[in-house]
Amino acid sequence: MIRYFDSLFAGHVDMDDVGYGGTPVNERRFSNEHLASVFTKAQAMAELMDRRGYDTFWMAEHHFQREGYECIPNVLLAALHLSHLTRRLRFGCGFNITPMWHPLRLAEDFAIVDVLTGGRVTLGIGRGYHTREVETFGAPLLDQPANRELFEEQVEIIFKAFNEESFSHRGKHYTLPAEVPYRGYDLKELTLVPRPLKRPVECWQPIQSASERALDFMTRMGIKGVVGGGSAEGGAMQRVVGGWQKAHEKIGKKLLPGERLAFGFHFYLADSREKGIREAAKYYEENLKMFGELRLVRALSEEQIEIMRDRRRAPFANLPRIEDAIRSGGFLCGTPEEVIEDLKRLEEHYPGLDRVMVSLSVGVPQKVMLEQLDRFAAEVMPAFRLASVAEPALAE
Repeated sequence: MIRYFDSLFAGHVDMDDVGYGGTPVNERRFSNEHLASVFTKAQAMAELMDRRGYDTFWMAEHHFQREGYECIPNVLLAALHLSHLTRRLRFGCGFNITPMWHPLRLAEDFAIVDVLTGGRVTLGIGRGYHTREVETFGAPLLDQPANRELFEEQVEIIFKAFNEESFSHRGKHYTLPAEVPYRGYDLKELTLVPRPLKRPVECWQPIQSASERALDFMTRMGIKGVVGGGSAEGGAMQRVVGGWQKAHEKIGKKLLPGERLAFGFHFYLADSREKGIREAAKYYEENLKMFGELRLVRALSEEQIEIMRDRRRAPFANLPRIEDAIRSGGFLCGTPEEVIEDLKRLEEHYPGLDRVMVSLSVGVPQKVMLEQLDRFAAEVMPAFRLASVAEPALAE
């Protein structure tokens, strides 16, 4: 039963001229001042969500985004700041791209924010999808097997550091601690200082390919999965849910459909579905333009991606439309009553599901984002009787 409503903000600044007929992705440029406005936008969203009873505000780690789409390079720093401006809202790392970190620095930084926020931050990890980011920081991404191998070793180190009072690690990429003399003895183990207050640490990871190896790893490590939303195709995917259940069965755990998962959707509320389609289409198209270039939208061919670079051809070409996404269940659009009905069907089909992420597409301006999040909280969330204002992590 759905109990928690979250929202994911990848970090886009306000921009004009969006949609298939708008400025091509690689031609966008913004001033430093405008790129920095992402933090004012995130603050406005967090304050509204805190007042309105959302559970978690997820932000995404990205770097070098001069095009204005994903402009928050350090989610933990942003979460720490926003926690001081809110009372109850949790903050999720959606997601820290582990290959761009030394695993112990990520573990330390998370632990510090966990302590200073009284446990109001949720860990999220990912492998990355921007070559400009990951490869620039010296980690592999073009070589996908190498990327996964590095990621898996890093995650094992992070969990050791969290869960063991002292630890060591010997692997392909890391020898921890360094084999050196220290204060009159040979160094053999380390202790993370500080460690997170609440252990074991709740951790989430996006499910993209849903390969058997990926699901088995997440299951073994106790990581929860996010399906759809953000860079992934939206909505619930039965194939993914089935694979998730099978992975848990291998370790002797039987899950209800949707259990230990969150489903992500883009949404747009209006007084009619037709009105919502008219208003939201350009934002849906901008989102597809951005993620299509990264080869993260399976439905797009290379020819279609090339066409989307041409603002004269794209509006009239055979490209995906918002109507297609609504029909497939990946985009929630219409009146509050229609969206409630869609979510109730989801709840019935996936009885183990308790968390839904509802987000606005890349390109939606701050004013509209706030209006949409406010209306969703006022007119959709009350229909889910167990959805309530999140309790503070620690007593005040």
